[in-house]
Amino acid sequence: MPIDPKRDALVIVDVQNDFCPGGSLAVPEGDQVVPVLNEYAGRFWAAGAPIYASRDWHPAKTRHFEEYGGAWPPHCVQGTWGAAFHPDLEFPPAARVVSKGMDPNEDAYSCFQAVDAEGRGFAGALRERGVSRLWVGGLATDYCVRATVLDARKEGFEVLVLEDAVKGVDVAPGDSARAIEEMQAAGARFVRLGMP
Repeated sequence: MPIDPKRDALVIVDVQNDFCPGGSLAVPEGDQVVPVLNEYAGRFWAAGAPIYASRDWHPAKTRHFEEYGGAWPPHCVQGTWGAAFHPDLEFPPAARVVSKGMDPNEDAYSCFQAVDAEGRGFAGALRERGVSRLWVGGLATDYCVRATVLDARKEGFEVLVLEDAVKGVDVAPGDSARAIEEMQAAGARFVRLGMP
C-alpha cells in the first residue's frame, strides 16, 4: 500500500528498553518489532511523510506503579535506561517524540494522552500537519497500541495497524487476540510490510 505524505503518519508506540527483553516490564519478543519498524521508518522518511515515536515518561512516583496502588512494576521512569528507546530502533532526526504518563495521577496508555516537545496534544499536532491516516506499530498490542488505535478511531483518524510490527504482553491468555478483534471492530485495518 503506497504511503501518501499528504495524509499519512507513522506512529511508533513505546519501543523502549523496559518493554523489550531485559527490561522491567518486557513484552515477550518485543525487540522483534525493531527491524520491521526501522524498515517502515525508512520508507516513510523517503516518502516525506511524518514519523512520531511515543514513549512512556513516568515520574518515579505515580499511581501507575504497584507501590502506589497501580497495576505495574516501575518502568520507563524519566531519564533512566529503561525509558530510553531500544538502541537498535532507528528513526530520522526529524521524527517527533511524544511523551505520555508524566502526570502521576493518570495511567496514559494512549498516544492521544501524549504531548510533543512544544506541549501540544497529539491529535492537534497531527491535524496541524494535515494527517488523517495513521500507520501504527510498536508495544504492546493489548495495551498502548490498542488504546492508541481506539482513541485514533474516536478522533476520526483512519488507522492501519502494522500487524508485523506489534507484539502483545498477554497478561491474561488471549488478551492480544481480543485487542485485535476490538481494534478491527472499531474500524482499524491490519496490514503488513509489502502488502499491496
